[in-house]
Amino acid sequence: MKIGFKYIKGDKVIWSIVVMLSIISLLAVYSSTGTLAYKYQGGDTMHYMIKHAIIMFFGLLLMYLAYKLKYTYYSRIFQIALYIAVPLLVITLFFGENINGATRVLRIPLVGLTFQTSDLAKITLIVYLARELTRRQDNIKGFKSAFVPLMVPILAVVIAILPANLSTAAIVFTISLVMLFVGRVKLLYLAGLIAAGATILAIIILIMFNMPDGMQGRTATWKHRIEHFLNKDKSEIPFQVEQAKIAIATGGIYGKGPGNSTQRNILPHPYSDFIYAIIIEEYGLIGGVFVLLLYLVLFFRAIRISLKSPTLFGSFMVIGMSFSLVFQAMINMGVAVNLFPVTGQPLPLISMGGTSLWFSSLAIGIILSVSREIELNKEKLAAEAITGEERDE
Repeated sequence: MKIGFKYIKGDKVIWSIVVMLSIISLLAVYSSTGTLAYKYQGGDTMHYMIKHAIIMFFGLLLMYLAYKLKYTYYSRIFQIALYIAVPLLVITLFFGENINGATRVLRIPLVGLTFQTSDLAKITLIVYLARELTRRQDNIKGFKSAFVPLMVPILAVVIAILPANLSTAAIVFTISLVMLFVGRVKLLYLAGLIAAGATILAIIILIMFNMPDGMQGRTATWKHRIEHFLNKDKSEIPFQVEQAKIAIATGGIYGKGPGNSTQRNILPHPYSDFIYAIIIEEYGLIGGVFVLLLYLVLFFRAIRISLKSPTLFGSFMVIGMSFSLVFQAMINMGVAVNLFPVTGQPLPLISMGGTSLWFSSLAIGIILSVSREIELNKEKLAAEAITGEERDE
């Protein structure tokens, strides 16, 4: 490992976390796709693992390329990308493919992979906000000079995502709030924004629960999940939540061992939405806590990078990217242990998937790009100091 890391710049701890999460992902996906293999691939249990390994390889390649590119270039790249992401969200809303009752994805021609446009919009918005927060720091407390221009892209993305994916829209809105707070936007404006968001959410829920059954459409799924989550007597626990609880309970402290999960044969989507439950079943509470700690350490290291970043843009971008990854991970794990309603959010860098894994890899690559620049600057200063000493001698 030391030999490999010798030629790689950037935060070595984050690189190590990526390696560990990748190994966990391969093991968990191989174990959790057994039933899927027998159902659709004639018992070829290696099919989905090989497919996932290929997707992961391209994700790691994308991460490496993103890490090699100087992070300041992302400012211009994602400024342009925002004007592509928002129209794609609208296209997905009307012409996207229906998966699990939600129009969330576009299918990539020839390749066959589904493309979740909200993932592109989320990472694009983070970089765009980092750019605009940096540009507007001199007038960041102003309403017309800073708050309104920052809110326009946020509202455009959130509103475009909301009809098809309430949970993702809420996550994007929360990430944006965190970035605005870190960017020193006036707290009064943020408080008003939170109040407005809570009011709109309450109105949506009120309409949802009073809408005739024949007109509910996608909102029927949201209503069903909220009702079951808030059901105090828990007499009608959703099937997937019940099976996830069984997986976690039977895992105990040490787990059943790799490949010995039984709930993978019953639990819906054990390779994506509920993969954390399978990890706990096979590796126990120890394995579950270990995965949780990996994400927390990732966030801690990212915060350190943001504090050392040579520019505000790099700092804001790292905070947004790292919070996005870890926040989504916490939601996925929270759903698995029934702390949150079912959301359909994958576990970053672990769940089986296509473009969601790639965008997570891209986010890590951007964080490492900032870290790489910090390291290069240190080496440059050290070299200049040595040169200066030699001249003095």
